[in-house]
Amino acid sequence: MLFCPYCANNLTIGDGEESPEKCWVCPTCPYQWVITQQISMRTHLARKQVDDVMGGEDAWKNVDQTDADCPKCESHRAYFRQLQIRSADEPMTTFYKCVKCGWQWREN
Repeated sequence: MLFCPYCANNLTIGDGEESPEKCWVCPTCPYQWVITQQISMRTHLARKQVDDVMGGEDAWKNVDQTDADCPKCESHRAYFRQLQIRSADEPMTTFYKCVKCGWQWREN
């Protein structure tokens, strides 16, 4: 997106009034900028780690334990916490962390 340097509106591509070439044209003021070369830009955003989204190790401090079977080590105790990850009319999602091996899973 390009913006007009005078009125800050979004520029659109159109025909120039003084030349037959394509121009960036401001829809509200007479500003025009002739397109002389192709313009392209790419922005790569850094992806968040899962621990950042889910709260990291601090999120598991002071949580309760319950009877739950670990799918990895077959332990029968796990920490649990609940988060609202969908819209408010959906039920909360329960996340578990095995007391023995630290494996994390969520209730389906």
